[in-house]
Amino acid sequence: MALSKDLLEILACPKCVREPGCTGELEYREAQNQLVCHHCGLIYRIEDDIPIMLIDEALPLEKA
Repeated sequence: MALSKDLLEILACPKCVREPGCTGELEYREAQNQLVCHHCGLIYRIEDDIPIMLIDEALPLEKA
């Protein structure tokens, strides 16, 4: 099951959303079950339709 559009609209990257000029916008990759922040280069996984938005649990974009 895909994440709801309403949820995707309010989710933001917890690492960079507070940086000036950054919205914390995330790219949803449904096939890989992940959210990607291209600004800070982190990937947040989605488990059982729940985004894991913990910075310590995120993976670097280049390793995924």
